[in-house]
Amino acid sequence: MANSSTKEVFTTGEVAQICKVSQQTVIRCFDNGRLKGFRVPGSRFRRIPRDALVSFMKANNIPLDHLETGRKRVLVVDDDEAIVEMFTELLERDGRFEFRTASSGYSAGILTEQFRPDILLLDYKLPDINGTAVCRTIRANPSFEHMRIIVVSGVADPDEIQDLMGAGADEFIRKPFDITEVINRIAQLVTAA
Repeated sequence: MANSSTKEVFTTGEVAQICKVSQQTVIRCFDNGRLKGFRVPGSRFRRIPRDALVSFMKANNIPLDHLETGRKRVLVVDDDEAIVEMFTELLERDGRFEFRTASSGYSAGILTEQFRPDILLLDYKLPDINGTAVCRTIRANPSFEHMRIIVVSGVADPDEIQDLMGAGADEFIRKPFDITEVINRIAQLVTAA
């Protein structure tokens, strides 16, 4: 996709990627008048100008971050302050990502709705919920179908890891881990998304 921070007119597919919804949802919103735009003369193709897209995103509480910066969004969820600080420092230094942090499943749920991350870096054992339940909740919501989930833990046994993968985790990384490897894996997963 072209750089969304300089583009003035978008296809329904591009709008779907930016808003993290299905292309069918974008088409429905266009057809019922909630998303303004125009049809390409002589075709069925729909196009959405930037100002109409921004208005639609604001009206539906969809963060403008991806449209404005083009950077991928990462939500780091861990109750270990040292790990959160380490990821914060590395993601800031890397520059390819926007990120938020949460220390509980509850705050992660709120931030997931507001921030709409491309990738969730999730500690398996949180104070209020485990990673398997978080994965199931996210995978049950069609608007998060593009989100990638990396679970990080030092305490999960092989059965728990299997349950995590079955619940929708894309990857499991055991603590202690090589931080550079984790950042590279985040970059690979969001590029493939």
